[in-house]
Amino acid sequence: MPLKSFAELYSAADQLRSPVPVAAAGGADTTVIQALELARRRGWVQPILTGHVQQIQERANVLEIDIAPFRLIEEEADSATLAVQEVKEGRAKLLLKGQISTPFLMKAILDREHGLRTGKTICQVVLMEIAKVQRSFLLPDSGVTVEPTLDQKIDLIQSVTSIATKLGCKTPRIAVMSATEKVTPAMPDTEEADSLAQQSQTGEFGACVVQGPLSFDLAYAVDAGTKKGIEGEVTGAADAMVFPDLLSANLTVKGIMYTANCQFGGILSGTAAPVVFMSRADTVETRLNSLAYALHLLR
Repeated sequence: MPLKSFAELYSAADQLRSPVPVAAAGGADTTVIQALELARRRGWVQPILTGHVQQIQERANVLEIDIAPFRLIEEEADSATLAVQEVKEGRAKLLLKGQISTPFLMKAILDREHGLRTGKTICQVVLMEIAKVQRSFLLPDSGVTVEPTLDQKIDLIQSVTSIATKLGCKTPRIAVMSATEKVTPAMPDTEEADSLAQQSQTGEFGACVVQGPLSFDLAYAVDAGTKKGIEGEVTGAADAMVFPDLLSANLTVKGIMYTANCQFGGILSGTAAPVVFMSRADTVETRLNSLAYALHLLR
């Protein structure tokens, strides 16, 4: 069963019984304010903005948005710490990355006493939807762990299995990616990919199918497998693609974002609550996509 489309995630969010409180770190941003106002009007969220209140109000005034229904928290220490505190203490169910740098936000999230650690590897998981073929897939980790170890890759597989299941995929098909489908000592990541595929056969990762190493064409396109003579349940049908490192994941995600007719959204997994997590350069649409995606994971 395929992953839910963004249209389906929007529809599910529209049916929420009550809005979910969301704390935005770095709320003095026009796209953050616009996205949260649109989500509030649809009954998705109760916005909480941290940052310089005067700047937030000024941006809202320019947008002609009445933010009286928003709760504003003045930046006394830093907006990341304040937003994380709202989640940690139960006043918010989701954290949203606003106009704030990733290192700043991650410092607050990773704080051992006041942060959102769970002991799991924290990773960014992008949900990508390609309009032309009505195909969706998950892409970790394109934003946090630079060179995941074998144990961390196991965490990534378990995370995307859980996410894919919540998004409607009964038995997720997971491709462990490389530049080639051949196992070779010259490329240690291919050996790890092969090891992970073998481990999955014991049921260690739950209800999923893992295959690797696979190049992008083999994970994405059915005809590539036919032409290369590569078979398998994941070939040409991957619901998730786990990359050998952040560099390859990030370049792949950005390449698709900027060249394909697609929709996308991103969250952090491995945290105590979902974190809406994409670039500060995001559009309003991408922030809404990410919110709908994160809200579905709370179910």
